[in-house]
Amino acid sequence: MKMKSLVKSIAMVALAGSMLAQAVQARDLRLAPGVPPAHPAHTPLYTEFLNTLAEESDGRLGGQIMGTEIASLGNMRTAIRSGLVEAGLLLPAYFPADLPNFNLVGDQGLIGTNSLAMNGAVTEYIATCGDCQEEFSELGIVYTSTHTTDVYHLMTNKPVTTVEDLRGMRMRVGGPQWSRWLEYMEGTPVSTPVGETFEALSQGVIEGSIGSSADIISFRLEDAIDYLTYIGLGTFHSTTSHAIGQTVWNSLSPEDRKAVARASTRASALATKRWAYEMPAEADQVARDNGIEILEASEELVEETQRFAEEDLVYAAEQAESRYGVSDATAKLERFQGLVEKWNVIVEELDEDPEAIAGAINQEVWEKVDFTTYGN
Repeated sequence: MKMKSLVKSIAMVALAGSMLAQAVQARDLRLAPGVPPAHPAHTPLYTEFLNTLAEESDGRLGGQIMGTEIASLGNMRTAIRSGLVEAGLLLPAYFPADLPNFNLVGDQGLIGTNSLAMNGAVTEYIATCGDCQEEFSELGIVYTSTHTTDVYHLMTNKPVTTVEDLRGMRMRVGGPQWSRWLEYMEGTPVSTPVGETFEALSQGVIEGSIGSSADIISFRLEDAIDYLTYIGLGTFHSTTSHAIGQTVWNSLSPEDRKAVARASTRASALATKRWAYEMPAEADQVARDNGIEILEASEELVEETQRFAEEDLVYAAEQAESRYGVSDATAKLERFQGLVEKWNVIVEELDEDPEAIAGAINQEVWEKVDFTTYGN
């Protein structure tokens, strides 16, 4: 009887030790989307990331979402590097000198015609681009996945359908390619943070914004614009959905690193579905309900935009090499274009199902990555 009691006590101690070890392993990460809850880069990009992270890690990883008062998009790089944030939404377009190889492809917005395909193309490119990985390593940040907006349009307080209408207009732009496009059309680009778009429009600092029509919902622009012009200016895909601080990454097992990448990829796909497929229809309705006139770009403006896009590929490669020291920029852009074509086919075959596309990215990218060394 004494022996049985001893064995039982040892078993209970072992079980308690196992439970304690699991409790020690469980970890809540400090997460910062840098945008308000109504924005798709918060819900579902971060809310679904939390849910999927717990599932993928068998409960070992969780997190707490922090507000914009803790970390904004503008200071996200510093917040991650300091450890204040352990995973955050990092926009490489905000830091062109630090991430020139990422921005070489991130700046090619007009290449994007299918948002979910751009998720796959950018994620595969960045995860397998040695120069891109070196840039992230120097920042002390690890890349996990990319999400993409819907195709960009014009939101203005005066009607715009022609090239002539754009001449002299001051418009907010979200990246250098749209700056170049607007300058090509003889307009004036203004680098206003997206969260300040409403105020800038209301105060007359700008006359319009080039961006996702979903911004009407995310940033309450229905009271600041009078016109929405559909033109199709490509996608914004210069994003790192859940940028992980190097110290945190180093502390994770290879299994948990893979769990982070897979969870990030699924959340990115769901955010892109929300941003590019659901919110534009809702924004249309909000626009109509608020008397915003919906216009279509003229054939002339569309043709000029296509001409610009062709010329800009050459210019972008030259600028990347001369200004930022990117090597073999033309070859890198050609590789990226090939990946865009590849993922356009995959997304079409999967009928634009975000869950299936996330699975395809996991299979095509993350299953081929060695997580004992990736991000180190």
